[in-house]
Amino acid sequence: MLNNDELSLFQEAVKGAKKLKQDTVVMKKQPSQKAVEVREQKEKADTQFYFSDEYEPLLSEENDKVKYRREDVDPYLLKQLRRGDFSPELFLDLHGLTRKQAKMELASLILACEKEGVFCASIMTGYGTYALKTQIPRWLVQHPKILALHQAPREWGGDAAILILVEQLDGNVRR
Repeated sequence: MLNNDELSLFQEAVKGAKKLKQDTVVMKKQPSQKAVEVREQKEKADTQFYFSDEYEPLLSEENDKVKYRREDVDPYLLKQLRRGDFSPELFLDLHGLTRKQAKMELASLILACEKEGVFCASIMTGYGTYALKTQIPRWLVQHPKILALHQAPREWGGDAAILILVEQLDGNVRR
């Protein structure tokens, strides 16, 4: 609280000042309905990579360990993946999903890996009825960004998971 001396000093200092009128209103611009629809369609299209159920790739299996390497990829990269030299940065758990949901999630994972610069990811299929466990590698080899895949080593899920290596936007292999 100001005493009388301070109040009179203040009034003397502001004598002749005009009161300001606030007449500026800043309104937040809401995105148009069309912009929202376009964004939603783009996001949906990004996760709509077509994985065929009829395609039967020639996958290598040793001791029930599924593995795949794109033709232009160094075989040593697959060996490193098998040994667990790469640590997955993203994990996708497909437990309880339908085939359609699993396809959408796989496409989303690959897109996320690309956008975030993630080279290695883990896909947990579980055991269950083996429906997804056997189908996931067949879908993955169809995607052009998948460099290699291998059954995960024990520390990353073992037989219930698959590790994938995703090609990055710059085309470089990262560790």
